[in-house]
Amino acid sequence: MSWLRHIYDRWHEQVRTNQAAIPEFDRFWQEGWFQIPQHAEEYVLFADFRADPERHRLATPSGRIELYSELIAGFGYDDCPPHPTWLEPSEWLGATSAAIYPLHLISSQPRYRLHSQMDPGPVSEQGKVAGREAVVINPADAVRRGIADGDVVRVYNGRGACLAGAVVADTVSPGVLRLSCGAWYDPLGSDDDPLCVHGNVNMLTRDHGGSKLSQGPSCASTLVEIERLSGPAPPVRAFVPPPIVDSAATA
Repeated sequence: MSWLRHIYDRWHEQVRTNQAAIPEFDRFWQEGWFQIPQHAEEYVLFADFRADPERHRLATPSGRIELYSELIAGFGYDDCPPHPTWLEPSEWLGATSAAIYPLHLISSQPRYRLHSQMDPGPVSEQGKVAGREAVVINPADAVRRGIADGDVVRVYNGRGACLAGAVVADTVSPGVLRLSCGAWYDPLGSDDDPLCVHGNVNMLTRDHGGSKLSQGPSCASTLVEIERLSGPAPPVRAFVPPPIVDSAATA
C-alpha cells in the first residue's frame, strides 16, 4: 500500500492535466476509480522550457536541446558520434555476412510469459510448437526451404544453433524470422557445436553492448539461416528437475 501511495503521489505532483481536479490518494482509493476530464489542459512537452528557456533549463550541460553534444564528443568513441547519425549495424540484411546467413532474426518479447518467468507453466505452453519456442517464418521463405507449419526446425549461425517449432505466417516480412526470448536453456552437443533443443535465442545473438557509451543490449536481432530438422527431434529436458542424491543413504 505504501508503494501504491508513493507512485500515485508522484504522479499527482508531476501530471500536467488539470491538476486541481485530481483527488488525493485517500479519496481516489476510497472511490476506487478516477476519470481524467476530457477537456483537460493539453500537455505540451517542455512547455515551460519553450516559454522561458533561461528560467526553465533542461537537464543537459547547456540547459538546451542539444543536437550536438560536446560532452559525448570529448569521449572520442568511434561507435557513438556526438550527433544523430546512422551507423551500419554489425548484422543486417545489407551486411556481407547475409550471403551466408540470409535471414534477419528479430528476438521479441514473448506473448505468453514475461521474459523467461513461468516458462514451464500452462500459459507459456500455449505459445509452444512441438514443445519448443515458436519461430515465425514468412510463407515464401518456408516454401523455399521445404518448411511446413508445425515442423521442428534448426535455426543457426556461426555462434550456435537452436531447435524451434515453425509457424508459417505473413505476419513477418520475407527475409525475416521472429523468435521470442526467454525459452529455458536446454543444451545438447559440445562446445564446438552448441545446440539448444528448446529454442533459446541467446544461442544466436551477439553478446556486445549497443555502443561504448550506452552499453545497452544489442541482442534483439541477428543474421541466421533456418532448415527443417531431418530425423527425430531430441526431447526437451529443460523442465526436468535434476536427480536428488540422498547423502545419508550413500555415506
